[in-house]
Amino acid sequence: MHSSLHDVLITPAEMAAIDLAAAQSGIDSFLLMRRAGLAVAAAVLRLFPQAQRYVVLCGPGNNGGDGYVAASALAECGANVAVFAFGDPAAALSGDADRARQLWDGAIDPLASLVPHLGDVVVDALFGAGLSRDLPEQVVQVIERINAKGVPVIAVDLPSGVDGRTGQIRRAAFAASHTITFMARKPGHLLLPGRSLSGALDVVDIGIPARIVQAQGGGWRLNTPALWSDQASRLDASTHKFRRGHLVVFSGGAQATGAARLSAAAGLAAGAGLVTVASPKSALDINAAQLTAVMLREIDDRQDLEHWLRDTRLGAFVLGPGFGVGDRACDFALQLCDRALVLDADGITSFQERRSELFERLAVAAGRVVMTPHEGEFARLFPEIARDEKLSKIEKAQAAARISHATIVYKGADTVIAGADGKVAVNANAPPSLATAGSGDVLAGIVGAHLAQGMPAFEAAAAGVWRHGAAGARAGPGLTAETLVTSIPPLG
Repeated sequence: MHSSLHDVLITPAEMAAIDLAAAQSGIDSFLLMRRAGLAVAAAVLRLFPQAQRYVVLCGPGNNGGDGYVAASALAECGANVAVFAFGDPAAALSGDADRARQLWDGAIDPLASLVPHLGDVVVDALFGAGLSRDLPEQVVQVIERINAKGVPVIAVDLPSGVDGRTGQIRRAAFAASHTITFMARKPGHLLLPGRSLSGALDVVDIGIPARIVQAQGGGWRLNTPALWSDQASRLDASTHKFRRGHLVVFSGGAQATGAARLSAAAGLAAGAGLVTVASPKSALDINAAQLTAVMLREIDDRQDLEHWLRDTRLGAFVLGPGFGVGDRACDFALQLCDRALVLDADGITSFQERRSELFERLAVAAGRVVMTPHEGEFARLFPEIARDEKLSKIEKAQAAARISHATIVYKGADTVIAGADGKVAVNANAPPSLATAGSGDVLAGIVGAHLAQGMPAFEAAAAGVWRHGAAGARAGPGLTAETLVTSIPPLG
């Protein structure tokens, strides 16, 4: 893969436009197909050199053409190759794919006749990333037969049955051990459940210039430090605690203080110079008994907050973890919309019936606001978007950011970060062990620390999600929210 494309995500529609633009620029399209097929064959031989039979499944489009090239290359190496096609390949194929078929000089059997055996390795070149409809019954049966047998599957572009735009399963899908795709990742490689079905992913450069790929791409990215490293604050000898930012985390009542303290501890560990827990009077003693480096301030009502906000050194705020659902959360949040704010958990749910008020306030406010909903909270705040099954998780996050005028962190194993300006990043470094109590509170604190240090909202959120995932990997299996805090890696 070209280094400049390492973080790029390309939709299937964009990839089709890239292929067309490459051909119009004078690049031989069959040469690109040949390079793709040869890359697949090389990967198959490298990964499974002892296979008794290589079973190549060819579909009715260019993905099938890649399969025919791979089959020819495998046969030329002396391998035992069997080709099975969906439909009538002589009638269904045209252009480069038909040319590739004609260069295959072996038998082509009907897909339905395939009986997988132990010792087989399956090369899935049926549909690839362009699939956007449900699979026909015949293909579903073959996929289920192969998955049940447990033989290795190497997918060409994307496991057949996975929608390349949404990552959703179209009735059935191969569970691939490896996937070979070309030029750049597709959303279906990162969005669940597609990500869990793709296995190990190899992105192969087949010779399309990076400028063509970048010109046709819509700007979606894999979340890596390259997205936000330029915005990360660098400490120098003159740095003091106020320059590193003052983060405020709001605590709930006496029975719900732990979540705020976790966020506060994470904010301090993530780099905020000062962190204060803003606590109602009823919880002051409980919080005071548990805090050391984190400061404490009594904030009971809207008037207390309004008075405190005159202090311009307060850099960012986290509202929601353990705070309680209700009008008090809404009133506090609306006061903070023109500051840097992470609205999380109860803070989000509190606006279920007051969404328009929040969105209208954010539309005119000058703050940097990040909202961090999990799936249930997202459905409560954006019900119409959540119900739209035509949208991918990326597109849902984008739509939510657009109507709310905030940066959205749509949480999950495939967290999507979407900015109000259209920026998108999909995260892929989070281990399953992050699904534990308090993990989201830690994330809110990390993002809050970034905002307190002056990072723009999108970059603060993307960096927070990435560091949260990296902390989970450092903490290892069996992590708790407390060990997660101590495992947060450096920002710079």
